[in-house]
Amino acid sequence: MASAIAAIFLWASLAALAFKLSHLPPFFLTGIGMIIGSFALAPGLTQWRVPWRTFAIGGLALTLYHAALFAAFQWAPAVSANLINYLWPLLIVVLAPWVQPGEKLTLRIALAGVVGFAGAALAIVGDRGLHFEKRAVFGYILALAAALIWSVYSLSLRRLPAFPNAAVGLFNLGAGILSLGISAVAESWPRIQSEDWPYLCAIGAGPLGLAFFFWDRAAKTLPPRQLGVLSFLTPVLSTALLFLVTQQMPTQHLALAALLVILAIGIASSRGKND
Repeated sequence: MASAIAAIFLWASLAALAFKLSHLPPFFLTGIGMIIGSFALAPGLTQWRVPWRTFAIGGLALTLYHAALFAAFQWAPAVSANLINYLWPLLIVVLAPWVQPGEKLTLRIALAGVVGFAGAALAIVGDRGLHFEKRAVFGYILALAAALIWSVYSLSLRRLPAFPNAAVGLFNLGAGILSLGISAVAESWPRIQSEDWPYLCAIGAGPLGLAFFFWDRAAKTLPPRQLGVLSFLTPVLSTALLFLVTQQMPTQHLALAALLVILAIGIASSRGKND
């Protein structure tokens, strides 16, 4: 559980750090961040040797997830797209019986997933309201694709041939190079200012680096129901940190969201007759 919580806390800092780097194009930021993340994982370089199939799945999952999510933000309202993206913890819970043999979905676990998603949704939406627009359907589809990619990747980690956790550094490197390739074609490359580098190093070493190492360990060891429900903490913590960075006062919606997620974790952690 400690690895999952470490990954969640690191991912929770992503929005706050990205806010400081909002002037950089998204694929450029992702590429630079992931390459820095691979350097952060370089102490495990001797463990980076994995089969090509494993490398392809890991590198493509990291790249396609961020590509789909960033494109969704361009085609649809950011709040709505982000909410759909945060279906991925719920999908981890729901899809587990189909991806991991031996797992089963009970009514109690389904309830925990729904309560957790309600908490995540409240943290994301707050008092701003949702705006689902017909012209943004493609963006919603991309956000759902991002959620599917990350949930299936997370569940598939147990089904791949065993590889060291440190090997995700190789996934980072591949995804970083691919993201920069996309940026070179689709974006205008910016000039990085000296004040940008501390934030780039932080975003690379943390949410786009070590977080994937901790997530790999958690996804291979924790039951999917616990992994998915714990993940609903991410948007709650992320929103709280964003309030702090932007010097805004947290709302009552955030407090209620936190309570719902804690309730969901409690429901998922208790044991029922069918466990």
